[in-house]
Amino acid sequence: MQVPLWFALLAVGYLGVKLVRPPWWLIAVLLLGGFLLADSVLAPVIDTAVK
Repeated sequence: MQVPLWFALLAVGYLGVKLVRPPWWLIAVLLLGGFLLADSVLAPVIDTAVK
């Protein structure tokens, strides 16, 4: 069974918010930080570390 990455991330994020109940500002900071890091000079380093 193959699940699209966006769907898996959405499901994990939804369950994480429901079960852990982090503050909304922390979720916003993590999302914005990840978006900014993906477009920075650190993107190739993160890409090789993830693979």
